Amino acid sequence: MKLSIVIPVYNEEETIPHLYHAILAALESFQSGWEVILVDDGSSDHSFQALEQIAAKDPEHVRLISLRRNFGQTAAIAAGIDFASGEIVVLMDADLQNDPADIPLLVAKIDEGYDVVSGWREKRKDAFITRTLPSMMANKLISWVTGVHLHDYGCTLKAYRREVITGFKLYGEMHRFIPVYANSVGARLVEMPVRHHARKYGKAKYGLERTLKVVLDLFTVKFLSSFANKPIYLFGGTGIVLMIVSSILLLFLFFRRIIADIAVSTSPFFTLGVTLFVLGFQSILMGLIAELLVRTYHEAQRKPTYTIRTTIGFPKEETQLDG
Repeated sequence: MKLSIVIPVYNEEETIPHLYHAILAALESFQSGWEVILVDDGSSDHSFQALEQIAAKDPEHVRLISLRRNFGQTAAIAAGIDFASGEIVVLMDADLQNDPADIPLLVAKIDEGYDVVSGWREKRKDAFITRTLPSMMANKLISWVTGVHLHDYGCTLKAYRREVITGFKLYGEMHRFIPVYANSVGARLVEMPVRHHARKYGKAKYGLERTLKVVLDLFTVKFLSSFANKPIYLFGGTGIVLMIVSSILLLFLFFRRIIADIAVSTSPFFTLGVTLFVLGFQSILMGLIAELLVRTYHEAQRKPTYTIRTTIGFPKEETQLDG
């Protein structure tokens, strides 16, 4: 199977027939095998019945997954990826704001040698104050924190080589951070403008509260991408900084005691200095404990601390990108 298209669906009964026909039209000239995996995320309308009709009509291309309840977009995407069999996995929304006609263009970019092709809704058709502006701010923050500079992390329409998205689990709102995870294992990323349409059917499922969730998930992503293998760098570095600040405060109090004969113990800086020293020492200890946990994790699961793009000259060539 060349291509798997994963689409999470939640209360989109009106959109589903139009979505299916748009995908058929987009992939009409696609020569290699393809499948579309529709994941019903506990819809409360008649979305599942509409999906069943499509799956019955086109069993060659349509796969259907129904979750027991609404687990959220990220969980639905993770389920679709787990069941996908294509070499290339394309993610997109079911609301037809993403245009299926862009799928062949994404695949063509993958064929040029890229591992991740991220869609960019350059001319976004959403409300500016409640959707576009918070998204722009979040994109700049994510790019600054992670070092992976993309204009549009929130655009679901993205294409991936399968091997770069199978080495980690997705939680919370973390599907938008897949490019960051892929970058951490050496994937080649490129961004391309894609079409974006105003919603014709149904209503948006997310509001401003999602931005807060994304920011909170960003802390987790930064830690996993930068410090997952060496947590001592984060905890130990923080501890050393705290102990240096503490030492400066205590030295200041010591010299002030000698020069000006001012008592050390009565100063609030003394309490602050001792507290910072203790916190710094504890932070270093936490880093050492985290190091033991990381080593246990890698050794127990036999997960390597490196990733391989390809090998040459071995009896069996294989690419391992799940370290």
